[in-house]
Amino acid sequence: MAFEPPERLVRALGESDPWLGQLPTLAKGAVDRLGLEVERVVAPGGRSALVLLVRRPDGEAAALKLCPPAAAPGLERAALEHWDGWGAVRLLSADDADDGLLLLERLHTEVSLRSLPEAKALLEAAGTVRRLWVEPPADWQAHGFETVAERTARQAGAVRAFGEDPSAAALVSAALAVRDELTALPPEVVLLHGNFRQGKVLAADRTPWLAVGPEPLVGERAYDLARLARDRVEDLIASSAGASAARRRVNKLADSLEVDRERLRGWTLFRAVESAVRAIAAGRRQEGELSLEFAGWL
Repeated sequence: MAFEPPERLVRALGESDPWLGQLPTLAKGAVDRLGLEVERVVAPGGRSALVLLVRRPDGEAAALKLCPPAAAPGLERAALEHWDGWGAVRLLSADDADDGLLLLERLHTEVSLRSLPEAKALLEAAGTVRRLWVEPPADWQAHGFETVAERTARQAGAVRAFGEDPSAAALVSAALAVRDELTALPPEVVLLHGNFRQGKVLAADRTPWLAVGPEPLVGERAYDLARLARDRVEDLIASSAGASAARRRVNKLADSLEVDRERLRGWTLFRAVESAVRAIAAGRRQEGELSLEFAGWL
């Protein structure tokens, strides 16, 4: 079958991305080498990888994820190996991820926590992310895991440049200041998902819900909750009580997972502004403006 990437992936990476041109050959080579039978391409899929639903030679259902080098599949593999199915999708193949291939257990790709009512979704999300917060591998630095301070230092440059826009200057200044404050003290050292939100938790068979798509790093738990706190931002924006609901959500997440409220509020502010900057730079201005409006409520 043809291994055409979904439009969402093409838009995210850009039609001229050389990896997209190589993708049909890469996919066919992986399928043939592993003896897989392809059922279908997952669509619309994500913005950073192609996922194929496949069957292994013994008939076991699985998912083959093909990632561009920029997605750091080696780090994802290292985190999944360390979790070993505890709260996260299980890695099935011991092949090296330098070629961008991850063979994973099959989950129900069409059912994420976003299919649940918000209160139930947040409860299940909290239970899932709690399982992921374990000590990192002993050699985590050798694996190349960033710390929260390192990742956010890189991101701060783009945020600072965006601050030249007068309409966003106050939020940018606040986000950069809180980031500096939060990274000033010796950090908590926990393995984090890095991109945890409701859409990254899928229904599974061996346990109700499992996390997928980590962008793993090491640091404090409050950082890992900051993207989750902004989930379903469109619903919050549409509500007349959106601002108070957003602040209540931050406090509820902090209390239920025993993290400091102010640290979670701070990381939520920084990550909302940083996400807005990336979205606007990528041409998704409406998405970026929603994140900025949310940040302004905090």
